[in-house]
Amino acid sequence: MSSAQHQPTSAQPAPEHRFRYFDLILGLFAVVLIISNIASTKTATANLGFWKPAFDGGTILFPLTYIFGDLLTEVYGYARSRRVIWFGLAMNLLATLTFAFVAALPESADSPTRGAFGTVFAFAPRILLASTAAFFVGEFLNSYVLARLKIATAGKHLWTRTIGSTLVGQGADTLVFSLVAFLGVLPTDVLWGLILFNYLYKVALEVILTPVTYAVVNFLKRAEGVDVYDRHTDFNPFKLSVDSRNQPGA
Repeated sequence: MSSAQHQPTSAQPAPEHRFRYFDLILGLFAVVLIISNIASTKTATANLGFWKPAFDGGTILFPLTYIFGDLLTEVYGYARSRRVIWFGLAMNLLATLTFAFVAALPESADSPTRGAFGTVFAFAPRILLASTAAFFVGEFLNSYVLARLKIATAGKHLWTRTIGSTLVGQGADTLVFSLVAFLGVLPTDVLWGLILFNYLYKVALEVILTPVTYAVVNFLKRAEGVDVYDRHTDFNPFKLSVDSRNQPGA
């Protein structure tokens, strides 16, 4: 038996290949990101009995963007995941600019929520800056680490790369977002408690949802007929093209 027969037969498809579920994941990715950033304007308190850390509201849903990122990179490859990340950033910017414009409009005297909208979204520009910086660093690190680990593990042990990439990506994301958004706004002890809780929560959610990730990844690979290995990929985050060369497994 030749050595080629021992290698995964899946490869990156030709450019004309049409994916059935890629657009759905892209849409969910962008929606979850925007909702999370709106929710991040509120800080809450988690009552764990022995510990009552603060956390931003976006923490509840935001980890799903990293799970979507795992799915995209694992199935479709880093290059397509990179496009989705840029799309999410663009939609996040559009949402924030729209909210800022609406907040600046003269308010009707009989508005039932008079003053509330402006109060909430007055903090939005700082949240946008924090979110953009953190998301850019964290998502690209997450995608890069997963793609590299997939090659290193020859496509085996999916959990090592989904959890490993999350440890790196969410660590960077949480630190950058929390410092940019809340440094000088929250007391130092509260801020570091928020960073620790957010990070532990995000990693724990990734671990808990690992069986779901396995199921969805396996489904997508079968349904789409693709399993990309990023052997020839340019990992420059600013390059948006997709390498058309085949990328078989190790």
